[in-house]
Amino acid sequence: MSIRCTAKARRGMVALTIAAGLAVGVAGCGGGGDDKKPEASASVSRSGGSGASTQEGSDEPVAELKGEDGLVLQIASVQRDSGGFLTVSGEMKNDGDKAARVSVRTAGDETEIIRHGSSLGGATLVDAKSKKRYYVLRDTDGRPLTTTGMPRIEAGASIPVFMQFPAPPTGTTEVTFQLPTFASAPIQISG
Repeated sequence: MSIRCTAKARRGMVALTIAAGLAVGVAGCGGGGDDKKPEASASVSRSGGSGASTQEGSDEPVAELKGEDGLVLQIASVQRDSGGFLTVSGEMKNDGDKAARVSVRTAGDETEIIRHGSSLGGATLVDAKSKKRYYVLRDTDGRPLTTTGMPRIEAGASIPVFMQFPAPPTGTTEVTFQLPTFASAPIQISG
């Protein structure tokens, strides 16, 4: 089998994984951070103990992060999968009174990610317990495993989003989610 065939087969497997993830509403990746954060604070909703979380069927988000121009990222689930990945999914809402675009800064500042267009590739997870930062995963062509081609979002509308990261150790149950131009927030890992 040639290297070209192997790379093609890997791309096909990644595409299949992404398609399967989108079908069940999973979320994806993060990349380099932009230290500029909006003044708005994150409003975080976490289940305390036995209370239901979004992952258990509640309509309340795991976290809500405020960004620029009335955009709000609502994180609905943070799931580990058996392949060693952590998928963050939710929706990007426009709570403003006019159409808005997600800032190009959300792709981060890594050349490899930026060259593939608009994305949420700048997202990171910080595990304070292990003192590690997790960046968005990429496929064999360097494309971030996250929502890409971010459209203009009309006032009051929302779009589904996902990001995929390497999973922190199983003992880690909380990480801080960061996305350039949005406030950061602690999120609970399920699964």
